[in-house]
Amino acid sequence: MASINVLTLNMHMGFNLLGRRFVLPELREAIRAVSADMVFLQEVLGEHAHHARRHAAWPAGPQYEFLADTLWTQFAYGRNAVYPHGHHGNALMSKFPIASFENRDVSVQGHEQRGLLHAIVRVPEGPEVHTVCVHLGLRESHRQKQIGLLCGIVADEIPADAPLVVAGDFNDWRVRGHALLRRCGLVEAFEHTRGRLARTFPSRWPTLPVDRIYLRNARVAQAQVLSTQPWSHLSDHVPLLARIDL
Repeated sequence: MASINVLTLNMHMGFNLLGRRFVLPELREAIRAVSADMVFLQEVLGEHAHHARRHAAWPAGPQYEFLADTLWTQFAYGRNAVYPHGHHGNALMSKFPIASFENRDVSVQGHEQRGLLHAIVRVPEGPEVHTVCVHLGLRESHRQKQIGLLCGIVADEIPADAPLVVAGDFNDWRVRGHALLRRCGLVEAFEHTRGRLARTFPSRWPTLPVDRIYLRNARVAQAQVLSTQPWSHLSDHVPLLARIDL
């Protein structure tokens, strides 16, 4: 049986809780120390001309390439929000080959731009793993629609027997979308191991269960909330880490 370590984090575009301090270099060191096989990132900048001029340590390329460095040789990026000075979205960094990926636009017209990054990862001595990196909207009605689109992808486009990891920022602090995801056949890692969803927001005083790791055809062996320093100072969310048996 193959095992993988999965980390998910809304990285707040490389800024701390209040958005005043640029912490991307510190974030890279913290992520490297975890040694995750796959890293699901939300609010990652592909480009931002204004920040690049203001911060001397700003990377020459996209943030996900800077974070990946030499540890995660494979990465995929789904550009969601586009503006005159840049763009941001979701990213997956992987130590294993990414066979293919597609970014699915689930934005509600006239509102915030959101996407689902679906990738297929080839795990050595294991099966192909389908992954979906998620960042849903702030409005309840938008999330309900986006969860419906996610469940459609799971039902129609992912083989019924394939291992699946769906992770990211669901913004579902009222836990109203959770039942819909369970009806799609998804099992949440922390609910399964600890009896309740993990609290991840805000990072200094985590009280809301907005970040999650859902599985299908895989078993969570261990799940952990990384809520201590340095993580509590590196974003407005704290990360989730899980070891998954395939």
